[in-house]
Amino acid sequence: MDSKTYLDMDLLRFTTAGSVDDGKSTLIGRLLYDSKSIFEDQLQAIERVSEKKGNSNIDLALLTDGLRAEREQGITIDVAYRYFATPKRKFIVADTPGHIQYTRNMITGASTANLAIILIDARHGVVEQTKRHTFIASLLGIPHIVYCINKMDLVDYSQEVFEKTCSELRAFSSKLDTTDIRFIPISALNGDHIVNRSQHMDWYEGSTLLHTLENIHIAGDENHIDCRFPVQYVIRPKSAAFPDYRGYAGRVAGGIFKPGDEVMVLPSGFTSKIKSIDALGEQLQEAYAPMSVCITLEDEIDISRGDMIVRLNNAPHAEQDIDLMICWMGNQPMIPNGKYALKHTSKDARCLIKEINYKVDINTLHRNESDKLIGMNDIARIKIRTTSPLFIDRYNRNRRTGSLILIDESTNNTVGAGIVI
Repeated sequence: MDSKTYLDMDLLRFTTAGSVDDGKSTLIGRLLYDSKSIFEDQLQAIERVSEKKGNSNIDLALLTDGLRAEREQGITIDVAYRYFATPKRKFIVADTPGHIQYTRNMITGASTANLAIILIDARHGVVEQTKRHTFIASLLGIPHIVYCINKMDLVDYSQEVFEKTCSELRAFSSKLDTTDIRFIPISALNGDHIVNRSQHMDWYEGSTLLHTLENIHIAGDENHIDCRFPVQYVIRPKSAAFPDYRGYAGRVAGGIFKPGDEVMVLPSGFTSKIKSIDALGEQLQEAYAPMSVCITLEDEIDISRGDMIVRLNNAPHAEQDIDLMICWMGNQPMIPNGKYALKHTSKDARCLIKEINYKVDINTLHRNESDKLIGMNDIARIKIRTTSPLFIDRYNRNRRTGSLILIDESTNNTVGAGIVI
């Protein structure tokens, strides 16, 4: 495969989730192993560790569980990212922890995903963490969810067990917003329906996991209607070759930009036309999410980091009082009326926690309005007041302009991930 073909290939970001010991790390290891995406030295290294631990077979979970504590305890603690490719598509996979206390790590891994693989132990069926991770995947706007009913070998590859679990999952998922939901019976340990079809489950007529990942349609996941370009950096080379060049670098957050388009700059409201769109020394005829480009305008306008270039008649809302669903990540509980720094696209600001409306009970999806103590891994609806207007869209319309993070100014730690509703 030449480098140009590789660069032009589709990129699918997906995450794994599920309860403890459901086999998430083993699944990814099996996917990499059976798709021949492991280097020889990596294979030899995990063979040595598996042998030292007394395992008769290779422990494929070791491919993603790289921390010493993870290997000693046989669990996943932090998010591990792996990159691989097949002739059809490139992949970035986030292996996330299953423990309740690491829910914030799961949110980190899922925040940029196109697809979530949620594992269920066929022996235990739908448990609390299954519901928690399904709810978070729906809340984060992940368009595609694939439920992998794992360890089918331990229930004698029973179709009845598979169908019963699918029925439970459909009943719970019907309360949520995700529309594309799929079910695959697998054994990550033995490789059934991961890359190759299983001889033990002739009753299953659907796709294998890799075939699903390679062929699922993701082009429609991006918002190509609302043009949003948050400016990250102003480029002024002042060189002999580019004495007057003034470009605005950033990542397209939505829509399609083309040279000649009439645009407006926020917050100033000044208008101009796009003169050129540059990337890697070339001039492009169009730019769309999630491309990183440099835009030049025909007019000299004062633009700096945190400003946003949009289309004339399609601007985001400029708001200071903002309703959020917040996933709390801080070790300390949220402080009512507390002040936090925030980042939204390329803009930095500060905010006040104006109101805590309710906390979500993950198991029942009920709203608890009496409990206002928002601790680590809790999900709640709040209202904030910002020091300057943010240019926002609803999260279900644009995941980039509809999300922000809260930062504890005393520690500089990210304490909350917010979704505009």
